[in-house]
Amino acid sequence: MASSSSSPPSLAFLGLTLALVLLISPAHSLTCTTQTFTNNKLYSNCVDLPTLKSYLHWTYDSSNSTLSIAFVATPAKSDGWIAWAINPTSTGMKGAQTLLTYKKSDGSMDVKTFNISSYNNIVESKLAFDVWDTSAESSGGVFRLFAKLKVEEMESVNQVWQVGPSVSNGFPAKHDFNTDNLQAKGSLSLTGGTTTPTTTTGDSKLKKRNIHGILNAVSWGLLFPIGIIIARYLRTFQSADPAWFYLHIFCQVSGYAIGVAGWATGIKLGSESEGVVYSAHRKIGITLFSLATVQVNSHPILPTVTSRNNLIQK
Repeated sequence: MASSSSSPPSLAFLGLTLALVLLISPAHSLTCTTQTFTNNKLYSNCVDLPTLKSYLHWTYDSSNSTLSIAFVATPAKSDGWIAWAINPTSTGMKGAQTLLTYKKSDGSMDVKTFNISSYNNIVESKLAFDVWDTSAESSGGVFRLFAKLKVEEMESVNQVWQVGPSVSNGFPAKHDFNTDNLQAKGSLSLTGGTTTPTTTTGDSKLKKRNIHGILNAVSWGLLFPIGIIIARYLRTFQSADPAWFYLHIFCQVSGYAIGVAGWATGIKLGSESEGVVYSAHRKIGITLFSLATVQVNSHPILPTVTSRNNLIQK
């Protein structure tokens, strides 16, 4: 009786354990050390890249300066693309010697090379170094890109990786510009030493973007509307005169000053983000700044009886 009564809890415990193993195992499989390839290729080193759920496997043969790589990532969408690059001249996208793969309409994988000489002229072309044995495979929504590259007498290289949403006529659509996308770069030690993500610039830009957003939210989103509400509604109360006028001027002038700082920060960010253009955002910002400049300049800084009367009559 005792053994039969303990059986159900034991079975329940085993069932719970099995369920936990099944749930946990996929997470553990998403590390480079447990990944395998259908072509049974083996690599000396691997790393879990810090952004975009990407992984890199590589072997460097110093005797003939050959770098063999396998880049593993999930595209932004099922019909998207993944790319890995070496940048011999910088740490970002401009100058990157890029390998890109995507799934064609017939289900096969295609690999293309792009020498990104500028942000405005991204065309398929040969790379600055020899590339061979390029191939790719996909399963479970994950793409795997394979290649061999000639890397002359280098101990480390600047790597860039990226994922995108779609491909049209063999040409990749623009990727997102979220923090993970902008920080998808780092230094790769070919001999298997430390692989360092290049995040200082990304963190600095993120801080400036936050400052830009806060300044403009306080200016255009808070102080200017409050100043308008004060001029529109409080001036109807005689008891609020002339306090409403001083408050109105304070809100408008302070809002304009903060807005100028936010606008200048936006210009600085734009100059540091070559190839990244937010047309609608820029047009709205220019329009708001221009209208605010006209509105503030139409009011005297020091209120007088005449200026108050003119404002009341409007």
